[in-house]
This record gives sequence, structure tokens and C-alpha cells, in this order.
Amino acid sequence: MRAYIDSDVLIWHLRGEAKALKFLKTLRESGVHEFWTGAMQRAEVVFFMRPGEEEMTRLFLSQFKTAPVDQTVVDRAGDLFRKWNPSHGTDANDALLAATAMLHGGHIFSLNAKHYPMPEVEIKKAW
Repeated sequence: MRAYIDSDVLIWHLRGEAKALKFLKTLRESGVHEFWTGAMQRAEVVFFMRPGEEEMTRLFLSQFKTAPVDQTVVDRAGDLFRKWNPSHGTDANDALLAATAMLHGGHIFSLNAKHYPMPEVEIKKAW
């Protein structure tokens, strides 16, 4: 089963948050999930790396497969964004990850479950 890790969890891990490390270790040790992230979630991490963090960050991200964004994902995400942005603050990146999970299966692990109110999406709080 795919475990889509949202950018907030990735960033907290890179900042040294012990809860993030424990969560990721427990998830990996369960043997149930493959580690994935969305293309935009990876971009959020990569674009905002600080000088000197590049090597460590890329090594960390190499543990995750990155789900591509294609026309089908974008079209579905657009529908989700228009429906859920006004009431739940779902942004474009959230909508793209939700659409990816809906189309390819898997769970989203995030600290911002509010951004994923879609009943078709399996959202789990990371910690």
C-alpha cells in the first residue's frame, strides 16, 4: 500500500523533530507501506532547502518514490480544489496529492488533515 507523505511531515523530519523520525521509522518497520510523496510535496522541500542542506535532503528524499503529475491528476485536482478550497483551505498542492491518492490508491499521512476533507481520500494524522 502506498503511503503518501505530505510535505509538512518531510519538513519536520528534516528539521530534526523526533516525532517525525519515530513516525517514519514505525511506518517503515510495519512493512505494509511503500514510501511515496507527491511531485509538489517534493518540490516544496527541494525549493526551500537552505544552503548546505542539499546533500542531506536529497539523500533523505531518495527513500521516497515521487508520484508524477499528469493531465488526469491535474484535472481531478482542479475539481477538488474548487470544491474544497473555500471551506477547508485546500491548496493546489493538497488537491494534487489528494487526486494522486484517489487515482493510484494509498493513504496520505499529514499533520494537516483539515486540508484533505475528501471522503474518497484515506487521510491519516502522522502523529
